[in-house]
Amino acid sequence: MSDRIRCTCQRCTIRGLMGPVIVVTVGVLFLLAEMRGGYFEFHNTWPVILVVIGLISLASSFASSEGHVSSDAPAPPAIPPAPIAPPAPTSQTPTSYPGQGQ
Repeated sequence: MSDRIRCTCQRCTIRGLMGPVIVVTVGVLFLLAEMRGGYFEFHNTWPVILVVIGLISLASSFASSEGHVSSDAPAPPAIPPAPIAPPAPTSQTPTSYPGQGQ
């Protein structure tokens, strides 16, 4: 599950419909091509997709952005790592070791 905050303002809601509306439009165009043929072939009707994209963009530009949640919102502060304790000082550093031929 994502911790990402999702904006529910009207503008973002309309923009979120862009993909599903385009898929439905393409489906209807292919259905018309199969049922009717002739003028409803896809190469004659592709400008409808551009019109649908334009209408959705126009609707989202006129929609209210009241309550918009910006993606530039600051991230929650990170928990700083625990400080690393310095090594304990040794009482004496031996300068010679046993068995070195003293």
